[in-house]
Amino acid sequence: MKHIKRLLPAAAALLTLLCIASCGAASDSQQESASAPALTSAEPEETAAPEVSEESTEPEESMKAEESAAPVFDPESLPAITLTSEDLHDGVWDADITNTSNGSNRSPQLSWEPVAGASCYAVYMVDTTANYWLHWKSLNISETSLAAGAASGTEYVGPYPPSGTHEYEIRVYALKEAAEEDQSRFDSGNSKFEQIIAGLDQNSSGAGNVLAYGTLSGTYTRES
Repeated sequence: MKHIKRLLPAAAALLTLLCIASCGAASDSQQESASAPALTSAEPEETAAPEVSEESTEPEESMKAEESAAPVFDPESLPAITLTSEDLHDGVWDADITNTSNGSNRSPQLSWEPVAGASCYAVYMVDTTANYWLHWKSLNISETSLAAGAASGTEYVGPYPPSGTHEYEIRVYALKEAAEEDQSRFDSGNSKFEQIIAGLDQNSSGAGNVLAYGTLSGTYTRES
């Protein structure tokens, strides 16, 4: 018992030292924690700015095109002119109008009724089989009956297909005012013939120069 009593003061002193050391370590840990920078959560990813639609700032191109588009010239909607020719029989042109060994290279005889309000007429003949090859182009004609061979050599060249059967269409346009020289190419193909002819509808007052329109078609077959 005496030995135990002697050890108690020493044990108590040892416990006291351990407590002091433990408190000091805890204090140091608290000071380190207080001085360390706080951890922050990762910042959110940068979001892309919303795209601005062109539709919200500019009109659509199709709308612009519709607003600026001019009325389409449609001769089929006009009053019809009835054309007749003494050189057309059962849908076949006489060989005499052709520019071949069997022909005389003369323009066909052609007649139609006068159109009220028309000051003149434009006459064309095209080969619809061969890219609208233009065989006859007479502008600003005042007569309504043309004799055979009435067109000059600068206005008419007869059909001369290389072979086979071709269709030749005469067109007559009744005009309020005389037409200026168009851009169609005589004795040549005219792939944009319909667009070129639309220019006839324009005069000093704008659109509406063509009062009526007529066609007369026939074929010619080149013998081998």
